[in-house]
Amino acid sequence: MKHINRYIEHSALKPTLIDADVEKVVAEAKVNDFFGVCVPPFWVKKAKREIGNSDIQLVTVIGFPLGYNLTETKIEEIRHVIANGADELDIVMNVSAFKAGMNWPKIELAKCATLIHDHEKIMKVIIETAYLSEEEIVKASMMCRDAGADFVKTSTGFAPAGAKEEHIKLIRESLPSNIGVKASGGIRDYETALKMIKAGADRLGVSAGVDIVKEARGEKAVSDGTSDY
Repeated sequence: MKHINRYIEHSALKPTLIDADVEKVVAEAKVNDFFGVCVPPFWVKKAKREIGNSDIQLVTVIGFPLGYNLTETKIEEIRHVIANGADELDIVMNVSAFKAGMNWPKIELAKCATLIHDHEKIMKVIIETAYLSEEEIVKASMMCRDAGADFVKTSTGFAPAGAKEEHIKLIRESLPSNIGVKASGGIRDYETALKMIKAGADRLGVSAGVDIVKEARGEKAVSDGTSDY
């Protein structure tokens, strides 16, 4: 597939991440013309400096990886990362409150969407499909739609399972065409990446981006096959 690199948000989110990893992920994004890079909030300011004037979107995560932070905490985190240069924010849905049948997750996401859109940034919502039934995936996707999300995203990469084709199809079918779908978690090779795109993914959150584009060009991957995301 041509231009698979433009689907990729090259991600570095492992707990042991250091400054050299941030430099590496941005450098690889520049060389491979990836759509974006995704780093933790703490490293947003450094990633912004590394990106410079390059056409690379700077993505970060909010309420990561469990999502049950206080709404006020998420709001403050959003304010800080936007001030530090983030272009797109991937917010972990409060799965705990969602499972409890509360309306609060929708209210929280609407509050986040208002703040993010006031700054003309993009909001993605991580619904963590590994913890949801098919019915809950549809319900969560529709909730994200109603709350003002720009994308619905499958996974943090820290749950028992990541993106699955059937879940991508389910999310895509549950959303209007103006809301994107981001597949993330466990996408480590070109074949899997292609399956996610064919299922309806508009973006791929991966740490194996370099290997994926190498395989797309018919080259041998260089990693050991493991991934933190």
